[in-house]
Amino acid sequence: MVDESDDRLAARLAPALALLAAVGETGHVTRAAELLGIPQPTASRRLAALAEVVGAPLVQPSGRGIRLTRAGRTLAAASTRALATMTAAAREVREEIDPGSGRIVLGFLHLLGRTLVPSLIGGFRERNPGIRFSLSQGSRQDMLDALRAGEIDLVFVAPMPLDDPDLVSHPLADQELVLCAPPSHRLAARERVRAAELAGEELVTLEHGYGLRQITDDLCAAAGFEPRIAFEGQESETVRGLVATGLGVAVLPRSDQPPTGGVVEIPLSPPLYRTVGVSWPAGERLTPAVRAFRDHVRSHHLAGLGRAFRPATGV
Repeated sequence: MVDESDDRLAARLAPALALLAAVGETGHVTRAAELLGIPQPTASRRLAALAEVVGAPLVQPSGRGIRLTRAGRTLAAASTRALATMTAAAREVREEIDPGSGRIVLGFLHLLGRTLVPSLIGGFRERNPGIRFSLSQGSRQDMLDALRAGEIDLVFVAPMPLDDPDLVSHPLADQELVLCAPPSHRLAARERVRAAELAGEELVTLEHGYGLRQITDDLCAAAGFEPRIAFEGQESETVRGLVATGLGVAVLPRSDQPPTGGVVEIPLSPPLYRTVGVSWPAGERLTPAVRAFRDHVRSHHLAGLGRAFRPATGV
């Protein structure tokens, strides 16, 4: 059972959550006051009053600014978490009242922004023109970390995080992966290439944290060799450009357009696909707008996305 004195202390601290969080973020009373739109003397008086309530100082001088004491850091961290929870609740309440005016923060891998994301958003917006989208791109690991932290609502990733009990995923489509090589390469004229034939080749790939990098590493490991990484990038088009200049070969999603720019695409044998899916937090209530878009995505038939995609055959 929670001590009644703790309840009373929490009730007296609650009105100052924003100030504590702002001081923790800025490390300066004046900047915290500016952030909240209140006079600096008012912020100082509130901090002093809070220290009296707690029975310990919350800040102490540090150069031209201040730094939080141990008690201050504890309360500031809790304030930040509490404000995030309240912000999410306020957003949910507002969208329950007017579900047609919500906002969806959507994360996705860079290459999925060509056809998959525009197709899904376009179809949804036809029926829900008042709902806004904020789009975030990055590596698979960055997107999943942001999803767990509550910074984004839904993510389109490949491969799906099926081993994470905190996330729920639904498959959308399978995307074919092919070997990309310059036209002068010894394998460029082949109809198909086995992974084992890449042993000794210099590979251009994405950095660790990207799903495509993990797939490439696993492909080489299954073929019995350690990949020779010549270059690492953060964006697939950069990787494709390096291949075009003859700096190596790469395993990339098949282009939705005929190959151009000095790159030849050779199918792998056996064919290699990655399953693209949508993921969201398990056990958490989604706002009406997010829930509606998730359901739209799950029920959507992904036709006309290009030759790189096929219906998902499973996970």
